[in-house]
Amino acid sequence: METKKQNPIKKFLSARGVGQVVTVFFGLIVLCAIFNFINPNFLGKRNMANLLRQIAPYIIIGIGQGYVLITANIDLSIGSVVGMSCMMSATLMCNGMHPLLALLLTMIACIATGTANGVLVAKCKLPPFVATLGTQTICRGIAQMVNGNMNTDSIVGAGYKYRDFAEGLRNFFYYNKTLGIYNTFWIALVIWLIFNFVLAYTRTGRHLYAIGSNPEASKLSGVNVAKTILKAYLVSSFCAGVTGLIVCAQSGTGTMNAGQSYETFAVAASVIGGISTMGGTGILSGVLAGASVWAVMDNGLQMIGTSVGLKNVVVGLIVICSVLIDVVRRTGKLSFKHRKA
Repeated sequence: METKKQNPIKKFLSARGVGQVVTVFFGLIVLCAIFNFINPNFLGKRNMANLLRQIAPYIIIGIGQGYVLITANIDLSIGSVVGMSCMMSATLMCNGMHPLLALLLTMIACIATGTANGVLVAKCKLPPFVATLGTQTICRGIAQMVNGNMNTDSIVGAGYKYRDFAEGLRNFFYYNKTLGIYNTFWIALVIWLIFNFVLAYTRTGRHLYAIGSNPEASKLSGVNVAKTILKAYLVSSFCAGVTGLIVCAQSGTGTMNAGQSYETFAVAASVIGGISTMGGTGILSGVLAGASVWAVMDNGLQMIGTSVGLKNVVVGLIVICSVLIDVVRRTGKLSFKHRKA
């Protein structure tokens, strides 16, 4: 009996999460075409270079949130960790510390936050919403206190001993280009390649998906659930810390409100790209697509002169619709019935 060969295109699209990613990338192309029709400068060389740089932070925080979402958890502390990273690194440098040591201490603080999140959720069994909401508030408080409730001076100020070194780091993270593309995008791409490999080709990646699908079955099959969830939160805090350094490099100062709403951006980049809020599904290629859609919407609406208020409304609707589509896709229906007591 002859075996019917599957169409290679159908086989590719039927792979885990690929169909959703392809759909989002198609929507991205349509979105770009619409904005370019309204404003022909949208696809211009200058704006495209800026757009790629604008996409980069969304990719990085989307990676972190994506890891956590795949385990059926969430990290609401991302935005505050970004702010803490920005303020802490800038404050240390402005107080005379060598930039490399300042960056190292900052990343240690961010990793410590991820450790706290992982322990609270995996070991103490706190609901992830509550645990990360608490650390969100703590990290924002640290960002405010670290420089006495004030934004910092410039990290390349005239009186700074390591001014030239700080200027070099600032250029590396944000202003310099490689092959005509801002380094910010290359940094995001390298981080994506590393964590995509971990998720797709390692035991840790398989365990993340298994926990998101069925934590009890994963535990019975020998998976260390607590350790794996901790790893997901460590990835999230690392990505938030790097994003904070990029934000600091962009402005050259530490700002107490840095990273506000970034947890929303992270969820949006992940969910739009097909990573389910219910856990167990999604691929990091989706984060590239979701972050691109998010940045294109932000950039395009700004270029056509949309007000900030309307832009926020549109962005909020996109997040809600993305989650609703995910719920329908996972459950096959959207129920409005009340549960019986």
